[in-house]
Amino acid sequence: MVELPAVDLPLPFRVTDKRQETHDTWTLELEPVAQPLEPLAPGQFAMLYAFGAGEVPISVSAPGTHTVRAVGAVTEAICRAEVGATVGVRGPYGAGWPVELAEGRDVVLVAGGIGLAPLRPVILELLANRERYGAVNVLDGGRSPEELLYVEELERWRSRFDVTVEVSVDTAPSGWHGRVGVVTTLVERATFDPDNALAMTCGPEVMMRFTAQALRARGVPAASIWLSLERSMKCAVGHCGHCQLGPLFVCKDGPVARLDRVERLMRVREL
Repeated sequence: MVELPAVDLPLPFRVTDKRQETHDTWTLELEPVAQPLEPLAPGQFAMLYAFGAGEVPISVSAPGTHTVRAVGAVTEAICRAEVGATVGVRGPYGAGWPVELAEGRDVVLVAGGIGLAPLRPVILELLANRERYGAVNVLDGGRSPEELLYVEELERWRSRFDVTVEVSVDTAPSGWHGRVGVVTTLVERATFDPDNALAMTCGPEVMMRFTAQALRARGVPAASIWLSLERSMKCAVGHCGHCQLGPLFVCKDGPVARLDRVERLMRVREL
């Protein structure tokens, strides 16, 4: 049996805070019981381990924080963890968002559903150093108002007046006063200089494809559009091959990738 190096073994982390975001999504704040991990950069992910259930890749949503949607046995076990419980964490893994390339440029962030979670650290970084960037657009979409993440935070960001925050939902009940429609329609309305803009998008793959098309239609070059790929990741270190996308391994070469590198691959169904 091959023994994994210590960096690839899950370390015990304690749940210090937990809050429910939607009917099936929770945000957990974690701290190391003993040995800490190297901090995760925006866009990177960790493997979260529910003892007795397994592990799953979850992107960082703020320092020491992960937002998890309960969609299977492992994520359901993680979401059931109460404050004081212990989960395993290993990482960090993957390539992060190119925040350093955004300095001096307009920034367009387009999120769909839980895709806002991996983009949240970017938003926090931009707002903490607002003077370093041009126009900042946060465009968020959800299936319904009840499915939106970080609702109070979205309102706080909007109230700053130095960032544009637009939210749209696919369907809404009576009483909803926001926009209705797919999130890509917000790209058409956003104010930015396409020749000096950097775009980042995260969400369902079909949503990212149409977002990329909308950005290209506005004149943003493919080399200035970044997205977060999603594939089934098991080992996180490129050994198992579960996350292979053509010549790429999403766990090592991604999850964040530049559009001109992966656009051709994303056009191939079932690849």
